[in-house]
Amino acid sequence: MQLIEDLQREHDLIDRMLGSLRTFVDARLEGRGEPSDGSRYLAFFRRFAGDFHHDKEEQVLFRALVEQAELPADRGPVFALAGEHRRMGGLLEAMAGLLDGPLATESDRARLETLAKDYSRSLWHHVDAENSVMFPESEERLRRSFVNELPSRPMTEPERAARDGALPLLERYPPREDLEIVRGDGCVACPSFGTACGGLETEWWTDSEWDERWDRMHGD
Repeated sequence: MQLIEDLQREHDLIDRMLGSLRTFVDARLEGRGEPSDGSRYLAFFRRFAGDFHHDKEEQVLFRALVEQAELPADRGPVFALAGEHRRMGGLLEAMAGLLDGPLATESDRARLETLAKDYSRSLWHHVDAENSVMFPESEERLRRSFVNELPSRPMTEPERAARDGALPLLERYPPREDLEIVRGDGCVACPSFGTACGGLETEWWTDSEWDERWDRMHGD
């Protein structure tokens, strides 16, 4: 499905930009890094990751899952992942003024470091959960409902400008890994697993799917 392929490619860029953001924050904490570059990161994650990518997920993919595949909107993966979009947007806005302004006090420095870690780790786990669970499962369930393709949309000029303006930052602040988090596949990678969502099998599977799994597990 072209929409999902597009979303996955966008994830690749968002993933690298998160690593670059962490390199930039390290530079700011060491007294280096240009505050104007902080404005470019904010624009990228607001306009490209938020207004373009997350909005496209919610308004196209998630809506199709609810309206055409008849999956619940008030619980489970759709509800949980949309809620994560909002929570991460709040973290990003909390960094405004710290990413692109003076770090006047030690409290400002500590707050920026904490917010950058929380935001990047949350979004990395979110990306992993969508790539490994949400996207392949969505494609399969939509196909069962005779939906083989979904419309996408081009970037608006502000969204494209935010993306293009941020691309040079990947060279200026090379992406780094966060060795303190464990990334991986499956529902356990999702920040909402066990809180807002009980997992794909619990939330989406039908009785026949459970029966089929039971048969496979206990077959010859």
